[in-house]
Amino acid sequence: MGTTMVFLYILLSTLAVEVVRAQEVPIYSSGTKPLPKIDCNGIFLTYAFESRVKEYPYLKNVTAQPWAFKSTATITNAGLYELKNWKIFIGFQNDEILVSASNAVITDVDELPASVGNGTTLSGFPQTDLKTSVLTAGDLDQIQAKVEMKGSLFGIRPPGFPMPKTIKLVNDGYKCPTPYRKGGTMSACCVRDLKVKVKNTTIKFLPRLKGDMVITYDVLQAYGNNYLAQVTMDNRHPLGRLDHWNLTWEWKRGEFIDSLRGAYTRRKDTSQCMYGEAGQYYKDLDFSRVMTCEKRPIIGDLPPQREKDKDVGNIPFCCRNGTLLPTTMNETKSKSVFQMQVYKMPPDLNRTALYPPEKWRIVGVVNPQYKCGQIIRVDPTEFPDPGGLQTVSLAIATWQVVCNITRPKKGETRCCASFSAYYNDSVVPCSACACGCTNTRRCNAKEQLLLPPETLLVPFANRTDKAVIWAKIKHFKLPRPLPCPDNCRVSVNWHVSSNHVNGWAAHVTLFNWGDIDFADWFVAVQLDITGVGFQKAYSFNGTLLKEPNATVFMTGLPGLNYLVAKTNGTHPERDPKVPGKQQSVLSFHKKHLGNRPTVDRELFPTKLFFNGEECALPSILPEAGAACAAANFKTLAFLACITFLFISFF
Repeated sequence: MGTTMVFLYILLSTLAVEVVRAQEVPIYSSGTKPLPKIDCNGIFLTYAFESRVKEYPYLKNVTAQPWAFKSTATITNAGLYELKNWKIFIGFQNDEILVSASNAVITDVDELPASVGNGTTLSGFPQTDLKTSVLTAGDLDQIQAKVEMKGSLFGIRPPGFPMPKTIKLVNDGYKCPTPYRKGGTMSACCVRDLKVKVKNTTIKFLPRLKGDMVITYDVLQAYGNNYLAQVTMDNRHPLGRLDHWNLTWEWKRGEFIDSLRGAYTRRKDTSQCMYGEAGQYYKDLDFSRVMTCEKRPIIGDLPPQREKDKDVGNIPFCCRNGTLLPTTMNETKSKSVFQMQVYKMPPDLNRTALYPPEKWRIVGVVNPQYKCGQIIRVDPTEFPDPGGLQTVSLAIATWQVVCNITRPKKGETRCCASFSAYYNDSVVPCSACACGCTNTRRCNAKEQLLLPPETLLVPFANRTDKAVIWAKIKHFKLPRPLPCPDNCRVSVNWHVSSNHVNGWAAHVTLFNWGDIDFADWFVAVQLDITGVGFQKAYSFNGTLLKEPNATVFMTGLPGLNYLVAKTNGTHPERDPKVPGKQQSVLSFHKKHLGNRPTVDRELFPTKLFFNGEECALPSILPEAGAACAAANFKTLAFLACITFLFISFF
């Protein structure tokens, strides 16, 4: 009896264990694949270093040896919230050069290959959103994106692993811990930040974007193999501006532009279609009438004369010769629009297979430098009924690109400023190489030489003799070699003309050294402390802006808002070219300063903008004591100079 009971007990225990095991092992039906095991309730990121091969040249210096590498990054939505427009940062640190990246675009650079040794940000394309496992029945293709990367790196030889510093999710509302690393892999589980308000994730698309300039890509009509798109550029920055704008992008799926209204392409090239895949598929299409087949077309605005042209015009907000003004000048001229007919290629021969171009870029002549981000699907644009009915129609699909103004790097600006003052008879000119230099072997890019005021009216090539003579008269140190030119198209002179106990005044003079006229120009001057005391501008329109703070915004009066290009001088043998010039006087009060006297640096701009571009400022200011020092301490001259400065200051 006892033996039977023991046998039954063992049998029941074995059955119980098997039942538990059966419950633990998932049962998959035919065609269903299991999800990888991920212990993460959020967005799971991985980076895996796969391989490397030594590249030419073969070097003995280990730190300089290049290696070709392959790696893979995965982004898996293992949480309960859909991830829209995913973006990850990979902190490369071994002087990597990225050559290719599948299923993603690099948002930090315009094109590949690119140096990413300080890290880079990748955004999903064409799969921009990652849905949840719950809403897709565990479909890995919809909840996971895999980015396969190839490139070159330097320095780390086997068996070491050239891993990045970190990997993290860049999307708002998530926080990522320090990645866990083991050998050639690293991973991180990024979870939602509870301190950030959870946005409504039931909407189909992201809300409309905000930025300095927003470019909207609307699909108005869609057919099987082509669609009609409208591109709208909105200038939303108070100092943003573009003149003779050029807009470019990159087609990713073989598309080409059949026709344009409200704009034109700088190059009409159909050879890529005729001798490529498009020519094989569209055998009966007359490509001589196609606008362009370039993968990276350059689009420009039409002149005003074509605004009512029935073939290429008749588009609202078009045909302004590429001028986009800030809203502070003219709100109706802060927008530009054009339309284009786009042909698609297989396999996108479905009216719902719509893919916008990538890698947008927009530039002007002497304007701010814009950095454009990734194009993002947003809520469809609403258009009012053209017949006046109380109804709106929606675009079939809408994407937006945000282009923000970036501060120009040293030597990359296209305008500069010079400083002068009533208390010093020398001018501090624009810095050497302020707008870049191509060759500094015969000139000095670091030194600056003070000039007599009249030299501001002549080109740099005609200043040398006068500058040398002035240096000898004033006993200035003459650098060898002499300073390089500033190489700027536009220069602005800021001259402090007076400073007394109740207020002060300054002259502003614009010089156009380029070959292009500037219509409807503007200048903005930021004075951090004294700017709020602005009273009036004479011969210019002057306004004190609330944003940016303490900024005086100036435009030309009607009939005087045209800054012409340089022209031939009256005496060609001495002054072969004369710049276009405009001048005004600004007055300021000191009520906000109380009884405190101003110091010299408070009377000069901390930032100066011409047509939206931040101009290079001199590294030094006019010295109040320089005029007295030039008197060589001769009793009468020196005392007279000191007395004049004392009276002017108080």
